[in-house]
Amino acid sequence: MDALHTAGIRFAEALQSGPPWLEKFWISVTSLADPKCIFTVFFPLAYFLDRKVGVSVLWIGLVSEWLNVVLKWFLFGERPFWWVHESGLASRELVTLRQFPVSCETGPGDPSGHCMITGAALWPLVTALTALASRHSGSLVVKLSPFGAYALLQLAVGLSRVFVLAHFPHQVVGGILAGAALGWGLQGRAPATRTPGFF
Repeated sequence: MDALHTAGIRFAEALQSGPPWLEKFWISVTSLADPKCIFTVFFPLAYFLDRKVGVSVLWIGLVSEWLNVVLKWFLFGERPFWWVHESGLASRELVTLRQFPVSCETGPGDPSGHCMITGAALWPLVTALTALASRHSGSLVVKLSPFGAYALLQLAVGLSRVFVLAHFPHQVVGGILAGAALGWGLQGRAPATRTPGFF
C-alpha cells in the first residue's frame, strides 16, 4: 500500500503545482460536492422539479451517507494529509504539499464520501434529465449530455478531493464507482409514496 500511497502523494503534488487560479476552482468544487449540499441544495431543487425524483435523491443520499460511514470504518483507509507525516515520507523525501482548511479531515478515508454520496444521490436527477432530453430531442449528443455533465462533475470532485489532500486517488475511484452503482441500484427502490417527513 505504501507504493500506492506514495504515487497518490506525487499525483497531489502535481495537481497542486498547477496555476494559482485552479486552487479556488478545486476548493469551490469540493464545497459544492459536500454531502450536506445533497440535502440543502440538490434535494430541494429536484423535489421542486419532480416530487418522485426529489424523494429518490433524498432516499439515495441518506442510504449512501450511511453506507459510506460503514465502508470507511470497515476499509479504514488512510488520509494523505496525515499519512505523509505518519509514514515518514515527509522526513525521507522532499514533499511540497500545501494545506487547506478542508485538508485536516479526520477518520478513515476510503471510499471518498464526496464522490460516493454525490454520485449516488445525483443519479436519479441525471437519469430524469436524460429522459427529458430524449423526449425533446433526437440528437444523441443532447440525450447523453446529462450523463456527460455527471461524469465531468464526478471527475472534478475526485480531483478536488485529491488536491485538498482529503483522499488518495484510489479512494476517489472507489467512491465514484460505489456512488454510480448505488445510484443505479437504489433508484427504483426509493419509497416514493412516503412524505419528506418520513426521511
